[in-house]
Amino acid sequence: MGNAKGSRRPDAGAVNFKEYALQWVDERGLSATTDELYRRLLRLHLLPTFEGLDLDEITALRVRTWRTERLSSTGAATTVAKSYRLLKAIMETAVDDELIRRNPCRIRGAGKESSAERQIATVAQVDALANALGPRWRLMVFLGAYGPMRPEEQAELRRKDVHLDAMTIRVRMAAPELTSGRRAPGDTKSEAGKRVVVLPAFLRTDLRRHLDRYAEKGPDGLLFVGEKGKPFRRSSFGRKWRRARALVGMPDGFRFYDLRHTGHTLATRSGATLKDTMVRAGQSSEKAALIYQHSDLERQQEVASGLDDLVRAAREKAKKKPSGADLVRDA
Repeated sequence: MGNAKGSRRPDAGAVNFKEYALQWVDERGLSATTDELYRRLLRLHLLPTFEGLDLDEITALRVRTWRTERLSSTGAATTVAKSYRLLKAIMETAVDDELIRRNPCRIRGAGKESSAERQIATVAQVDALANALGPRWRLMVFLGAYGPMRPEEQAELRRKDVHLDAMTIRVRMAAPELTSGRRAPGDTKSEAGKRVVVLPAFLRTDLRRHLDRYAEKGPDGLLFVGEKGKPFRRSSFGRKWRRARALVGMPDGFRFYDLRHTGHTLATRSGATLKDTMVRAGQSSEKAALIYQHSDLERQQEVASGLDDLVRAAREKAKKKPSGADLVRDA
């Protein structure tokens, strides 16, 4: 199916973009969440402009015009950047397939997302959120902040993954929820996501209580289930989260995921290195892996101990001098 002049057939690029793009997604072997994301970006942002065009009709000018229109009409810079990256990847494969000579996606920086200033919470605010959500979901807040674990990782935690004596939890899988509401159990976000998380000692009582009262029975029992015994659902938990957030007086923009950033920040303050926090949070970066030292289990125990000291000290300080500290932002 290639196009170009010279060694390639003159009609090589006469391949419909929609057909090629959908085949491209089919062939990638993507996770359920990434597959859903790519198809949504195609349906909402790329196909309305490009579905009637052949690959060799998608020019650099058309790409620039499309991007300008999307930014103007949606105001969603992050989504447009994701859509642009997807288009660029598809067209790069078309270059490899010798269907077009050159990738028309050549706008410098168009695929970069400008990260919004992430919000972090104080120890007192994390405690307040945990209390507001109630005893069944209290541990989930603490694992989100002091794990720090992704919600989809917590959704697939099993009783057998918890080692109470060692205060560790093994993250083996994840169960993200698709926009359709379907749970999609599978691998973690990356290989780095498969890890053993050493928890700070102050969580021992909460962890034991949760195992006794709320986790499913048996080694394969889910750690988190709803009031009716159903697996964790992002949609129903989201309603509880918003109510708790309002009760505590947190900004509307503070997401459950921001607990992870809180955990990063607090761990760093307690002495953890960048590599330590990456290992703890299950993040991967080839560049960082080459630059920063290895963070083994013994080192993770030290990080958890430092975090334990920091949180205990903050709680003691709050007892002596109650504070209504506002949400702070990470500079």
